[in-house]
Amino acid sequence: MEYAISIIIGYLLGSISPAALIAKIKKTNLRKTGTKNLGATNTTLVLGKKFGAIVMIFDIAKGAVSVIIAKLLFREIAMLAGLLAGSAAVVGHMFPFYLKFRGGKGLAAYGGMILAFDPLTFLLLLIIGLICAFVLNYGIALTASAAVLFPFVTAARNISSPYVIPLTVIAALTSAVLLVRHWGNIYRAFTKKEMTTRQFLKRIFGKNKEAN
Repeated sequence: MEYAISIIIGYLLGSISPAALIAKIKKTNLRKTGTKNLGATNTTLVLGKKFGAIVMIFDIAKGAVSVIIAKLLFREIAMLAGLLAGSAAVVGHMFPFYLKFRGGKGLAAYGGMILAFDPLTFLLLLIIGLICAFVLNYGIALTASAAVLFPFVTAARNISSPYVIPLTVIAALTSAVLLVRHWGNIYRAFTKKEMTTRQFLKRIFGKNKEAN
């Protein structure tokens, strides 16, 4: 029962889409403009840094809050319940039931989940991801590196826990879903058709001022 409640809490919180709400207020269809995605990156590209920041903060928060609530409710299985809820929040972000299961790609919620689940792991993955993003010059490198490393770091950090196997499996499954959702970006990066890190930063901090 604890597991089911954790999943339900996470999914419902994750399903809340600030990008969809802001797009409706601004009378803009984010699914037909920019990267055609209901996430912080596309909101920033289409509507500007201010709205992009709001979406990012909210999406990170819902991943983190899901973990925190589950940990507080089920203290005896806090880490497992928290990761279940956080993973469900990521899935909810990607597939919100009231938006015909067409949501964002889940990176911000994924980051929020890891931040609340294990802050040290979050910091490690963030540093490695940023280095990869700038060295390879593709933002998707941050997503890919985090998704690949998270299950291994989770296993190492919880090696003495009786829940190490389910924790690792949940981390791996959530990361796999994240990679699948970003497969188009990964493919475009390999074929050099993806927006580079420097192009993205230039567009956001240079020529996108009129949207703010």
